[in-house]
Amino acid sequence: MDSLVVVLPSLVAVVVLLALSAFFSSSESAIFSLPDDWIRTAAADGSADGRTLQRLRSDPHRLLVTILVGNNVVNIAITSIVTLLVARFVPPGATVVVATVAVSVLVLVLGEIVPKSYGFGHARSWSLRVARPLSVVERLLAPLVFLFDAGTRRLTALVGGDVHIEEPYLDDDG
Repeated sequence: MDSLVVVLPSLVAVVVLLALSAFFSSSESAIFSLPDDWIRTAAADGSADGRTLQRLRSDPHRLLVTILVGNNVVNIAITSIVTLLVARFVPPGATVVVATVAVSVLVLVLGEIVPKSYGFGHARSWSLRVARPLSVVERLLAPLVFLFDAGTRRLTALVGGDVHIEEPYLDDDG
């Protein structure tokens, strides 16, 4: 009974976190695959979702940082929970290997590959659907997003990189 009290909530948490990972991954592929003209048109049509999407895409670096911070926090939480679960049932020497393989498969398939494919395949409708939730995430994670946004811009400039590297990928021709 003691194991069930720990395992069941942990498994539920992993499922919820995998859904959040899928949300971030699909949002990234959907939003960044859209041409600027389509986003301007969606915003001009007067929908709050379209205007929010346009605002998010107006600063692609900040948007990418928001998505990556959210996705990494979620994926690290998945790793921690799965490692603790595996440690209850697997000998200590094998725990890290089993947990690493299990989390890698789960995150790659359910948190990255399938969601990104979905995002690309449904970019227009999905980007509008996720715009406002992403905006909420951006506000909730604002201190972390600010730190990583400013820090990565400075570090990129320091090493001689282009601080606007995302912009060539956001062409009007898509």
